[in-house]
Amino acid sequence: MSDHTDSEFPSDTVEVHLDTDALVAAAAARFVAIVVAAQAERGSASVVLTGGGTGIGLLEQVHKTPGDIDWSRLDVFWGDERFVPAGDPERNDLQARQALLDHVPLDPARVHPVATSDGEYPDPVEAAAEYSAAVHAYLAEHSAFDLHLLGMGGEGHVNSLFPHTDAVREKHELVVAVTDSPKPPPVRVTLTLPAVRRARHVVLAVGGSAKAEAVAAALTGAEPVDIPAAGAMGIDSTTWLLDQEAAAALR
Repeated sequence: MSDHTDSEFPSDTVEVHLDTDALVAAAAARFVAIVVAAQAERGSASVVLTGGGTGIGLLEQVHKTPGDIDWSRLDVFWGDERFVPAGDPERNDLQARQALLDHVPLDPARVHPVATSDGEYPDPVEAAAEYSAAVHAYLAEHSAFDLHLLGMGGEGHVNSLFPHTDAVREKHELVVAVTDSPKPPPVRVTLTLPAVRRARHVVLAVGGSAKAEAVAAALTGAEPVDIPAAGAMGIDSTTWLLDQEAAAALR
């Protein structure tokens, strides 16, 4: 593993790790460190989770090595959710619970999932509004999330913000419904780039050669409408955790 901050990327820290296992371990360690530091400084902490293989893998790793996290003082949100029925294996919520959340003593009132398509808010726009209310209520009291975790797709999408879509162009709303996702399932609820920028620390964990060109574009000035990951920035830090394959196109 090699860690470096490249002067070519003044606003980002870029860490390159040997392989996916090392990448996941580094992301889990960053998760624990940020949460523990936030709880020490402010009494509580908040995380915004991501799905995907790397996102769920890091939650499994946190379960194995939780450090000194006080789970009762942690708020949990999701960056996006597939708008499918409760119990559907596609739900990021369900995958996160299986990987970590069901195994630690969280306060259920501090876990904030997106509504399901077969629940109280069967319209995705209404579900987005309900989730937005929860996000705004938290931020009104705490001003910022402590950590927003992100994966990235091969075309540069983060959360459910895909290139050249209304969702990635959103400048004001923190949560929007997506009804035409180019990646199935088509209906989703997602935090926007303005919401990502309400996190003190943004960590993008990206592995695989299919992501290399988008990583390079995001780190060298691409417009967020073209490469949504380019618009993911934290208040205090933005960290890209890459494996060697994902970093292959960096110069």
